[in-house]
Amino acid sequence: MTAAWEIRDWRIRVADLYADVRFEPDAEVAHRIWSHGRAALLREHPATPVPHPDRASFAPEVAPYDPALRFVVPVAPTTPERREVPTATDGLVPFERVGRVELPGLGSLDVWWLDSYGGGIFLPLRDASPRTYGGGRYVLDTVKGADLGGTRDALVVDLNFAYQPSCAYSSDWVCPLPGPGNTLDAPVEAGELYRAVG
Repeated sequence: MTAAWEIRDWRIRVADLYADVRFEPDAEVAHRIWSHGRAALLREHPATPVPHPDRASFAPEVAPYDPALRFVVPVAPTTPERREVPTATDGLVPFERVGRVELPGLGSLDVWWLDSYGGGIFLPLRDASPRTYGGGRYVLDTVKGADLGGTRDALVVDLNFAYQPSCAYSSDWVCPLPGPGNTLDAPVEAGELYRAVG
């Protein structure tokens, strides 16, 4: 029961952090707000995925802000596709592809809808950099509050806010990871860079 309330509080704090990010008109300042806020959550919050022995000194490595990696792009229609991701704790997690975004100079990424209770836009990313988590990262996960704003015609996709999913820190967490439609051939050394813990 305690864990449920801690996770609830984590999600409230994440949603508040992203609200602050969307409110700040300067994207580089917003990135600093996000970096500091996320580092504090990972280090101090009881629901952090960072293993307990590593928490007190934990500081995620975050790449400097690169304005060339911020895009405001339409979500283009695409052939519908359904993915059901098996997990050990949540059973099959269903996703419906709702479109695709084109990131000039990098390629395109599928945009997904979490097709279960609560729903949410999900935009994971896998790239070719050895400095990012090999399983992939998340850019948007609106069911958990990670929402940079925009609309279907102008979605904010800022790769500087790419972050490691909880399973990158601990095998206690199970995360849906990017498929082929969310893989870029280019390295994206932005956002949180991979740092093993434990």
